[in-house]
Amino acid sequence: LLYLRRVREAVVSTQSTGAFGAALESVPMALAENSGLSPFATLAEVKSRQIKEGNPRLGIDCLDKGECDMKVQHVIETLIGKKQQIMLATQLVRMILKIDDVRSPGEGEE
Repeated sequence: LLYLRRVREAVVSTQSTGAFGAALESVPMALAENSGLSPFATLAEVKSRQIKEGNPRLGIDCLDKGECDMKVQHVIETLIGKKQQIMLATQLVRMILKIDDVRSPGEGEE
């Protein structure tokens, strides 16, 4: 979550990239909600523990094992994999934003 926050803060220079950064932060929120946890309380708790403990491996305990350290839970994702996912998502957003002619719903229908 700290990494996602840093990415968000790094790209807040424009409104569209700020929204993209906010979308990145919605991933752990959705994980908490889909796991039956209170999303806001869970996210606030994990963020505060990350800052207090300085442990970027803390995440959402979706399996309710009582442990938020993803390394302890054997949830391992390579850094290169995460970088590729973020890079592809960024490219997709840039492609969408480059569309010159945005049509409103119902526009052009006759």
